[in-house]
Amino acid sequence: MKVSVFRKEHFNAAHRLYNPSWTDEKNQQVFGKCNNPNFHGHNYDLIVQLKGEIDPETGYVYDMKVLSDLIKEHVLNKFDHKNLNLDTDEFRNLNPSAENIAVVIWNILREKIDRRFELIIRLYETERNFVEYDGN
Repeated sequence: MKVSVFRKEHFNAAHRLYNPSWTDEKNQQVFGKCNNPNFHGHNYDLIVQLKGEIDPETGYVYDMKVLSDLIKEHVLNKFDHKNLNLDTDEFRNLNPSAENIAVVIWNILREKIDRRFELIIRLYETERNFVEYDGN
C-alpha cells in the first residue's frame, strides 16, 4: 500500500525569460512582459510530494521534519529572495521558466531522498499557473 505525503513551502524570486540566441524582438514576441530586461518577480508555492510505503515502526511514509529541513536547506536557501538569472548557478545558462525551475528542484531533492520514494514537484508560479514534474 503506497501513500503520498505532501510538504508545501513558499519562496519569492525574480527572473527574466530570455533566450540569448534570439533577437530582442523575438524574445519580446515569445515571452512578452516576462522578458522585462529589469526582471520581474513571483511568489512561488512549492509542493513536494513523496509516495511510498508506510513504515510499520513509525507509521510514517517519510519524516516530514526531515523533508522540511531538506527543502529549506537545498531549495529555499538557494532561491528565496534571489534573482534566479543572476544569483544562482542553476539558472545562469538555463531559462528560469516554471518548468525548468520545477525540474531543477526535482533534481536537487532527488539526490537527497532515497529512490524508494516517488518524488513529484508541483510549482505554482501564480494562483492559476502551475507545473508538475515527476522525473519522467
